[in-house]
Amino acid sequence: MLAVDGLAVSYGNTPVLRGIDVAVEEGEIVGIVGKNGVGKTTLIKAVMGLLEADAGTVRFRGETVTNPDRYRFEGTPIGPLAASVRRGLVETSAGGVVDKLVGPAPDVPANGRATRGIGYIPQGRDVFPDLSVEENLRMGETINAADDDPLYDVVYDYFPILEERATQDAGTLSGGQQQMLAIGRALVGNPDLLLLDEPSEGIQPSIVQQITADLTRINDELGITILFVEQNLQVIQNLATRCYAIDKGTIVDELGPADLSSRETLAEYLAV
Repeated sequence: MLAVDGLAVSYGNTPVLRGIDVAVEEGEIVGIVGKNGVGKTTLIKAVMGLLEADAGTVRFRGETVTNPDRYRFEGTPIGPLAASVRRGLVETSAGGVVDKLVGPAPDVPANGRATRGIGYIPQGRDVFPDLSVEENLRMGETINAADDDPLYDVVYDYFPILEERATQDAGTLSGGQQQMLAIGRALVGNPDLLLLDEPSEGIQPSIVQQITADLTRINDELGITILFVEQNLQVIQNLATRCYAIDKGTIVDELGPADLSSRETLAEYLAV
């Protein structure tokens, strides 16, 4: 369903991701684990289209949604220099001056990836605080243009508190309820893939357990594939079928069921 090959992403002149390879098959729940500041959130944002790739590709359901060779000189790809071109530095690798650019052919933007069936739950939830719960959920109807039957009943089945508080402003909900709302907003459009960034952050343990169980049910009952970033060891063990470990912007290991069952093994990739 999702294939990330050789992905490189930078913030300005600073490389963050280098040669990332990740594959997620339909129906899987796959985690991205690692210490703070190693590129986990950057990876999720790049998959969603919130950050442009400098090199490499992201393919969703067989379609390439990134185009790192978006800038061309006389028909010759200069993808590795794309970031420099965007900043107005137009020297070629041969030291000459680029006097003609053909293109550009941009990446598929985040909204385009959403309509293709990718739902995104960002770190910190990012609900619209001054809109009601119901109005927040309506925002998710734009996800997955291939499905025009919003899943409000399904969302309220998983998260009944959202139906009880449908007219309440989202900003007045607790942190756990806001996370349920963020998941529900992504779920209402019936996505094929859910991307979650630190779903347990800032939420009390009992609600974390509930949300972890709900995500497992969503995967099992609706067949929605999940890729998530997390540092909570218990969430990782209870939710993921396998994980990629990332460090300093590169994938350093892939962890299977045996690795995930070992708290000591997982802790090696999470400890500061």
